[in-house]
Amino acid sequence: MEKQGIISGKRKTAIAKLRFKEGAGNIVYNGLSHNSLTLFHRLALSEPVRIYEQEFGEKVQYDFSIATQGGGKEAQIQASRLAIAKALVKITGSDVLKKAFIAYDRNIIVPDARRKEANKPGDSAPRAKRQKSYR
Repeated sequence: MEKQGIISGKRKTAIAKLRFKEGAGNIVYNGLSHNSLTLFHRLALSEPVRIYEQEFGEKVQYDFSIATQGGGKEAQIQASRLAIAKALVKITGSDVLKKAFIAYDRNIIVPDARRKEANKPGDSAPRAKRQKSYR
């Protein structure tokens, strides 16, 4: 098991960089305790930790410090959630935990690869076609 390290998570254009070190299981999100976040954001960040605790029957012995940039608030939270899950899998090296994450929600451990579709050459939008005039 590793004592400390850095993991990143991405969602759309949001990037979350997570530092973990041995501690009491605290989560610090952009310099604030995760307890000061809104209910759904707090729950989203604690989901990976709760799944870990269910699988192993013990509290997480690591502190997580997350710094986010880019994207919107929801994408930053989802990127942070992904980073926490990846960190827990890296710390434990457990395939059982990885399968538990995937069974709960695949996006908790696998980043969403969807991106904006590019504009087509000589056209105004990715899917819109030029209007045709018959007169």
